[in-house]
Amino acid sequence: MPRRIERHPILSIPEKREVMFAWNGQTLKGYEGETLAAALFANGVHIFGHHFKDGSPQGIFCANGQCSQCLVIADGLPVKACMTPLKEGMVVESVEGFPALPEDDAAVSPHPSPIREVDVLIIGAGPAGLSAAIELGKLGIDTLLVDDKDRLGGKLILQTHKFFGSVEDSHAGVRGYRIADLLAEELARYPSVRVWLNTTAVGVFADGVVGAVKGKGYRRIRPRKLLVAMGARERMLAFPGNTLLGVFGAGAFQTLVNRDLVRPSSRVFIVGGGNVGLIAGYHALQAGIEAAGLVEALPQVGGYKVHADKLKRLGVPIFTRHTVVSANGDDHVESVTIAALDENWRIVPGSYKTFAVDTLLIAVGLVEVNEFYRKAEACGMDVFVAGDAQEIGEATAAMFAGKVTGFKIAKSLGRFEEEIPRAWETKAEILKSKPGPVWKRPAPEKSEGVFPVFHCVQEIPCNPCASVCPEHAIEMDGDELLGLPRLVEGGRCVGCLSCVAVCPGLAISLVDFRKDSRNPTVTLPYEVWRENVAPGQTIEVTDMEGNTLGRYPVRRVTALKKKFPGTLLVQVEMDGELAKRAAGIRLQKESAAEKPGDGEAIPDEAIICRCERVTAGELRAHIRQGVRDMNQLKALTRAGMGACGSKTCRPLLWQLFREEGVDLKEVTDLVDRPLFVEVPLGSFAGAWGDESDD
Repeated sequence: MPRRIERHPILSIPEKREVMFAWNGQTLKGYEGETLAAALFANGVHIFGHHFKDGSPQGIFCANGQCSQCLVIADGLPVKACMTPLKEGMVVESVEGFPALPEDDAAVSPHPSPIREVDVLIIGAGPAGLSAAIELGKLGIDTLLVDDKDRLGGKLILQTHKFFGSVEDSHAGVRGYRIADLLAEELARYPSVRVWLNTTAVGVFADGVVGAVKGKGYRRIRPRKLLVAMGARERMLAFPGNTLLGVFGAGAFQTLVNRDLVRPSSRVFIVGGGNVGLIAGYHALQAGIEAAGLVEALPQVGGYKVHADKLKRLGVPIFTRHTVVSANGDDHVESVTIAALDENWRIVPGSYKTFAVDTLLIAVGLVEVNEFYRKAEACGMDVFVAGDAQEIGEATAAMFAGKVTGFKIAKSLGRFEEEIPRAWETKAEILKSKPGPVWKRPAPEKSEGVFPVFHCVQEIPCNPCASVCPEHAIEMDGDELLGLPRLVEGGRCVGCLSCVAVCPGLAISLVDFRKDSRNPTVTLPYEVWRENVAPGQTIEVTDMEGNTLGRYPVRRVTALKKKFPGTLLVQVEMDGELAKRAAGIRLQKESAAEKPGDGEAIPDEAIICRCERVTAGELRAHIRQGVRDMNQLKALTRAGMGACGSKTCRPLLWQLFREEGVDLKEVTDLVDRPLFVEVPLGSFAGAWGDESDD
């Protein structure tokens, strides 16, 4: 399978300059400016080194600079492969054991970086940070926006699906990466907002100064107001094989396939039925990667039902009330074993299934990146927080929350005198709403003319279908954002297909009886590979839940390219009653699974601290001996002492205490480090770069 994604049903493939670099003495090709991790994956290199403690292979895990699993030596210096851009002639080597320090006899004369005074500093250029910066820019407020990536947008740039939410306030019906472009274009209109990309905020200090590394140079910033909009990091699970190469976060996977356009695997399995996991499965199919299945421990998926239904219709099995038991393989994932859970969350004997896969995506929730906010608050700074750093939610909610927070900051500076409308706060809460109950929705009784069929049966904040209808024939039943769509009584559908094309959940089809009263034409939305639905080809049509209704030849494939690029509208002719149930097209067959015996998982073998390779068994033994201080655990086992600074293992440590029946009020949390991210001493000493703000 080709490792570069050279075509995609949604994304365009940009032209890039090819460069040569060395990897462990071998000459390889890559693209200038892409991350070292992407270049290595594109060349089939998954092992970036071996751990000093047990020799275990190391590679990609978070792809977001939050851990140090991808450490390599580039031109003599240890760097994170996921954050370091490739340059012509780079010499890159794997890390075997402890990275050796470079020999450097040059004397460095330390000099402090000057302090930049600014009205507002925003850390994080994702949906919340960008939206806040735009509102501050409109008011001409001196603002500095910093982000550690090379482009604006945060996680928006990883999203190929159309967004839910409000058309008016959060670009509903527009794809995530395009929303990032729209926000960046709008921000560029306001010269009072300065943007520093490739800049990592590393610390907050008692004198009100925020430290950041821009490129390699250290910068000191003293803002009057600070907004933390740093998003979230992924949670990890503890199970045997959880540190094998090929086990990584769903966000890391999306980064590789949608930003870097690198295909890291051929067959994936997903753990977690929230929106992140469901969307990652969909992105895998769009990238030409088979999705063998998805497990969710709860009785139902936690994400939007329309996302789950999209996967089911395409042929991806979803196993609710199941859990991952183990990832299996030597150095790399070769298979994954799952099992059913009973009502007491215990594994059901005889329910084990094993799937042959090369990648296991973990999508079991997110944790707020709020350590900067907590530290700034403790230092007495005037600090605000927005987006996932405040509360985990959808990007649509983060955008609106950023807008509201921008006005709050402006008001605190005396630059905005009006009261913030109460309706804004209400809308912000609606956009943060969790998926509502699932309703039964009978098929339409109508069997004449042309009309849309709505396959969304769950209240979620979304209204693009009502907004896009040129005849105003669609309305939301109840709340304008949380209601279910329906045809206005007496409303006139003209069959324009706009509602089918705009729906983010691909949950609207169109049934047209005008040419044939017995076998109407059904139009189904489709966003994967066009060759699978070519006219004349027979396709398998499914209902909303993915059950097969029959096989039918494709009569026509069209698209509303200017308004809704990437969404194909596939037309078939079907029996009238079946036509009103038709909702999707099956892409892949369900995977066969081996069923091993009633083997027991060995949770004590699971790695809790990835950096220091500390197992659950080691930690559990100390907890049972009475240890109630995470700092003591750290001293005894080194758990939390690694390069990531406990970002991954901290939630798992709390989980271990809970599992052992310890009252969490008795547990002392880890003491945070002064710096939240690793910084070379040369940056503090001014050994690299200049003090330019450009």
